[in-house]
Amino acid sequence: MIGRRCLVAVLAVAGLSPLSSCGGEKAPGAEGIQVGFFGALTGPTATFALSGKNGSALAAEELNAAGGVLGKRLEFVIEDDRGEPSEAASAVSKLITRDHVVALIGENASSRTLAAAPIAQSYGVPMISPTSTSIEVTKKGDYIFRACFIDPYQGSVLASFARKKLGAKTAAQLVDVRNDYSVGLAAAFRESFEKAGGRMVGELKYAEGDSDFSAQLTAIGALHPDVLVVPGYYTDVGLVARQAKSLGVTATLLGADGWDSPKLVEIGGPAVEGSYFSNHYSVDDPSPSVRRFVDAYHKRYGADPDSIAALSYDAVRLLADAIRRAGSTEGKRVRDALAGTKDFDGVTGRITMDADRNPIKPAVILKVEGGKFRFVTSVAP
Repeated sequence: MIGRRCLVAVLAVAGLSPLSSCGGEKAPGAEGIQVGFFGALTGPTATFALSGKNGSALAAEELNAAGGVLGKRLEFVIEDDRGEPSEAASAVSKLITRDHVVALIGENASSRTLAAAPIAQSYGVPMISPTSTSIEVTKKGDYIFRACFIDPYQGSVLASFARKKLGAKTAAQLVDVRNDYSVGLAAAFRESFEKAGGRMVGELKYAEGDSDFSAQLTAIGALHPDVLVVPGYYTDVGLVARQAKSLGVTATLLGADGWDSPKLVEIGGPAVEGSYFSNHYSVDDPSPSVRRFVDAYHKRYGADPDSIAALSYDAVRLLADAIRRAGSTEGKRVRDALAGTKDFDGVTGRITMDADRNPIKPAVILKVEGGKFRFVTSVAP
């Protein structure tokens, strides 16, 4: 999809082939509500956007099969930003000025969301990021929302788990300095861990895309921390885990939602076994809403949904709920309705927007065990 866009119209009648129209022309007779979806559908972290697209499409299919939103089909105009912040900004500009979308779903990565958000804000187009946890995201304006919790909360959850459940007294971190998500999460963990009585013994740096972490890991190994926190993405974490194991680093690896991809186990292999990470939901959650979602997703895509799929599913349903309550697709009305969201029953938890348009919701801790992500505990806000 690089270099071109595609309008995806999800039909209201289940079982019919979806219409698609590429190159700028609307499908004949389509009178739906157009929503922009943008993400890194290609590039090193493409599984995030692909999961997000699938979760969003499933939500739209279900909504459309039930009669749509305000009697109209929900349709997506999709842009691939190739994992580049500048491309994310360009994608949002195109979706708003060329395609006249009424709202935006995206991005997954905080750095790319931060690049795109000011454009959505300047045009008064509501934007919901499914997974960008950097605290700076919603500070870009009152039209910017998210479906996930924020890094200060995620960092405190990880720190509390390390101290209370793992008994960790010391910690080190390996931080991606080019990634707003990684830097913000590292700061949140450090503050909470020290406040809880833990001691940070080291914080070393790398840049996304690096493949040799031996110098940093050798230095960390000499510090003998109880836990090593790697607040990065699965592509880097898998390599870090393998190299840490080969160098004899014995610290328990900890991470966050950026680990959530089957590729983590593919890349890291046995080296990631016994690691823990915070996340937005567990595929093993027995609640009826989660079971319905997991079953529907598995039937549609032949795989279990990760947290990005679940959060994207919730983001689309949050948007649809706001449009219904607003009785309109006009930007300000939808924005006001989104801001007033209270006790929305999402797959990733009951969602209430706070004054800064951040959801108040629970987190979970998962353990990598037997090549799977096993539920350990849930942490309420």
